[in-house]
Amino acid sequence: MNDRFPGEDLPSKDLPNTQPPVERAFAALQQFLRVEAVSGIVLLVAAATALLWANSPIAHSYHDVWRLPIPLHFNGFSFDRPLHFWINDALMTVFFLVVGMEIRREIHEGALSTFDQAILPVLAAFGGVVVPALIYLSFNAAPERDHGWAIPTATDIAFAVGVLALLGKSIPGNVRVFLLALAIIDDIIAVLIIALFYSSGLQPNGFIVAAVGVLVAFGLQRLGFRSAFVYILPAFIVWAGLFIAGVHPTLAGIVLGLVTPVRSTGPETVPPVVRVEAALHPWVAYAIMPLFALANAGVDLRGIEFGGGAQFVALGIGLALCAGKPIGVIGATWLAVRLGGCRLAAGVSWAGVCLIGLLAGIGFTMSIFIAMLAFNDDRLRDASKFGVLLGSLISVTLGLGWGFEYAQRQRKAKQ
Repeated sequence: MNDRFPGEDLPSKDLPNTQPPVERAFAALQQFLRVEAVSGIVLLVAAATALLWANSPIAHSYHDVWRLPIPLHFNGFSFDRPLHFWINDALMTVFFLVVGMEIRREIHEGALSTFDQAILPVLAAFGGVVVPALIYLSFNAAPERDHGWAIPTATDIAFAVGVLALLGKSIPGNVRVFLLALAIIDDIIAVLIIALFYSSGLQPNGFIVAAVGVLVAFGLQRLGFRSAFVYILPAFIVWAGLFIAGVHPTLAGIVLGLVTPVRSTGPETVPPVVRVEAALHPWVAYAIMPLFALANAGVDLRGIEFGGGAQFVALGIGLALCAGKPIGVIGATWLAVRLGGCRLAAGVSWAGVCLIGLLAGIGFTMSIFIAMLAFNDDRLRDASKFGVLLGSLISVTLGLGWGFEYAQRQRKAKQ
């Protein structure tokens, strides 16, 4: 009952126990932004390492490492999968767990807790999903290639917040909150897309198993179990159920994250959703996401085949990210304000909205994850990864260029 994830017992300065909900939410947001800002750099290093490794004289070892079989044996049961599977389908469940808890916390007391706070980033996020998808499909309406329409619809929180952090404290706080809310809503949409469009051959029995796992988790909560390790069993049951059902098993993390309690119980004053998220977030940011990038961003640029429509996959994704995302986000925001139903938060100018739109084009983690689900053809998969990397790189460049100009304007305005 006293076991905790490493890092779970945080100093009181990071997670104050006696603060009111609004201040506690702000403290959690500040902690989140600090971790994301640094992890964006770590993620970039991991991606660069993967690219260098996959294009080096020992490139064969890059692919050999991820194909290493790692069997799981238990009481006569055998489950044999390569290392790549355990990273993408198992470890990434923890990533989605943190995403689920972020969503749960934001809905309870954060940027998505009230209609007037949530409506503008929700509309902006939908614009940032629809326009990139249409741009991609305009190049890739052909069968099989059209499966990748969702790849350029996601925003990478770590990269986007990391780039924003490079611009310094001149960027208004509400611009950061808007970007974070937009990225979280993007994650919600991406999760729904994965569940609805990238799951096939659904088996109802699997959903029954997953439901049992959720019920076990609720039962443990009602019995007062607070140790995070106790919930590994129901987590595994939900994961196995979704795997059996034909739904990507990493979505088990979202399910469990959304049912994590947001109110304190017993002698503890820090809600479980804050406590567990704070414990897992550094592991996700500094270990799981970089490992995912290392395992998936290694595209052999020398061997990419752009024939047979693969070139249009790369072009559609790249253009959808660096152009479609800002057009969709800025356009939807402008329409919402213009029609009178919404207004920009204090400190958020249209220049700030443009910065948000440009940074939203940084896809990376979730985009590559969807690419792995969208294509079975290695040629199309490599082309899609190249498009994600290219589009994200252009978005980073444009975002930094515009961001430095915007930050300079902000500094002058304060003088």
